[in-house]
Amino acid sequence: MTIAPPDRFRLTDELEISRVLTGLWQVADMERGGIDLDPDQAADHLSRYAECGFDTFDLADHYGSAETIASRLLQRCPRAVPVTKWCPPPGPMSPEAVRAGVQERLDRLGVDRVELLQFHWWSFAHPGWLDALHELAALRDEGLVHEIGVTNFDAAHLHLALADGVPIRTNQVVCSLLDRRFTGPLAETCTRHGVRLLAYGTICGGFLSDKWLDKPEPADIPDWSKQKYRRFIEAAGGWDAYQAVLRMAAGIAKKHGVSVANVASRWVLEHPHVAGVIIGVRPGEHDHRADNARLFGFALDADDHAALTAAFAGTTPIPGDCGDEYRKPPFLTASGDLTHHLNSIPSAYATDTLPTRNDVRRVISGTKWEDLAGYCRARRMGDHILVSGTTATSGADRVVARGDAGAQTVFILDKIIAAVSALGGTVEDIARTRIYLTDVADAEVVSVAHGRVFGDLKPANTLIAIGDLAGDYLVEIEADAIVAEA
Repeated sequence: MTIAPPDRFRLTDELEISRVLTGLWQVADMERGGIDLDPDQAADHLSRYAECGFDTFDLADHYGSAETIASRLLQRCPRAVPVTKWCPPPGPMSPEAVRAGVQERLDRLGVDRVELLQFHWWSFAHPGWLDALHELAALRDEGLVHEIGVTNFDAAHLHLALADGVPIRTNQVVCSLLDRRFTGPLAETCTRHGVRLLAYGTICGGFLSDKWLDKPEPADIPDWSKQKYRRFIEAAGGWDAYQAVLRMAAGIAKKHGVSVANVASRWVLEHPHVAGVIIGVRPGEHDHRADNARLFGFALDADDHAALTAAFAGTTPIPGDCGDEYRKPPFLTASGDLTHHLNSIPSAYATDTLPTRNDVRRVISGTKWEDLAGYCRARRMGDHILVSGTTATSGADRVVARGDAGAQTVFILDKIIAAVSALGGTVEDIARTRIYLTDVADAEVVSVAHGRVFGDLKPANTLIAIGDLAGDYLVEIEADAIVAEA
């Protein structure tokens, strides 16, 4: 069988990928019964993809034995490009912890360098994520990592990392005809910084394909992938709204002589900030090479885009920004509600009680200013939590995102929420914020960052431009919370 090779995308002068990456997420689903796939048989299956130019494979530390399978594939096809992910549990990210995470990837892949290491973090309220990215940058300089990517980062935190000097090349997020969040603030951030998206979920676990056209809503969902994307369908307006988009895509597919899946993926690929789409494979089962190759034999015209836009009008936009589905309701994940998981994440800050009053609890975040001036990050008395003026300080005294007031605000608000949470409150309990700026010209970008967190909650707020702040800070924010009864 002769298959035309896919288009390619050059992320850097030295790193080129196929514009269709072969995803191995479903290896974990295939192995959930407790028996790993035969790595050699799976590698044989994948080698046929690599030989046809589909030589870039998306892996992760938690995709079952996917990294081991990729190591066998590299023995057969040295030109294959495995890109993998590291998804550590939130906690302190020491140089030793980050190095150990990277070394495990190197050992499982059997390589001396990870070509693209993509980093995932569950909760930005724990600041260890930024420490981890800086340690990955150090390992990049050392040669253990070629390039750094992130996965499921929203626009605000992607911009924060870039503003703080982390050299990020890619962000892997859901992109599809049903989930169009990637065309919003994230597109602007990527364009400004030259970051590219690796798009997964473009065919919604197979729901955006000819197989489901005019089919009734299923009563039972057998695999993890479809469980996940069934939730996206519900969030996008339900089965009828989804079928309307599917029918429009089917008409366009018929016009071009391609599949519905081709149209769905092609629509994503034609966005300039998208480097490639990730289409999953179940090794040893279906072979999608021929269908994937058709992606590069046609292009959507103006009429096609207009028709799809008209179909989108009947859907409900997925709420929030990219990656929010892992961090807040509605939890659009294979396992559904992640509240239990997020609640089990250790607090970024320890608490203590006032030595003379055990009914007063405090948070000490460890900045040098707290001991110097004799204050705590936050203090709870009864149902009131008072959060001190907070700056973009990482660790004892490192200033985050120098010169970028918007990015500093994102980091500050994460710290405030973490402090309130450590004392038993939530972001919904924050009743007042006060913002101090060194330059009134920064009012809009700071307000946008504040609105991203509090847009629906709308606490009382005061914004003041002042002459200066101690250190290289552009913003300082304090907050008051009143903890609601359970």
